[in-house]
Amino acid sequence: MSAAPAAIRLLVVDDHLVFRSGIIALLATHHDISLAAEASNGREAIQQFRMHRPDVTLMDLQMPEMSGLDAMIAIRDEFPDARIIVLTTYTGDVQVLRAMKAGARGYLLKNLPQKELLDTIRAVHGGKKMLSPEASFQLAEHATDEALTAGEIEVLRLIAAGNANKQIAARLSISEETVKGRVKNILSKLDANDRTHAATIGVKRGIIEA
Repeated sequence: MSAAPAAIRLLVVDDHLVFRSGIIALLATHHDISLAAEASNGREAIQQFRMHRPDVTLMDLQMPEMSGLDAMIAIRDEFPDARIIVLTTYTGDVQVLRAMKAGARGYLLKNLPQKELLDTIRAVHGGKKMLSPEASFQLAEHATDEALTAGEIEVLRLIAAGNANKQIAARLSISEETVKGRVKNILSKLDANDRTHAATIGVKRGIIEA
């Protein structure tokens, strides 16, 4: 009689204890997936990964001390075969692209059904890549959009922080005319009605952080 396959060992990374506890309680009812370790921020995630070498990692993106994206990059630099699933509330296409380029094998939203989460963990462990329908839709919707330049993103970030053109020019050591040109490009590329709308779109799509 052959032995049962070993359970998939899971590292759960999220700064909300209640959310981690919910995942751990879910695992207790499914014997093919077990908890290897948990972490509340990116730095802890790196430490726990080194100690426990989990089969699959669930990684939140927005966390204190170190973001999930930075932790994922660091982990995959050290362990290129790490299988990491992003589990977040953010659907922005730029955020999704960053995560996938950093090596995420899955991108899921926290409101997904439990069965879908478990099926994705199993699929990623088996070598597949999985995207939530919402993330796939966002990627498709903006696939042909012209990306903002690094300079335009800096201006957008300062707009979102409430700075006027003159203040932005001083902060970036550029002319006010250059700022106005970048603002014009930002509004055009994001199809935004005004500066406030552009900042809202920037946060929603993950171009800048709130």
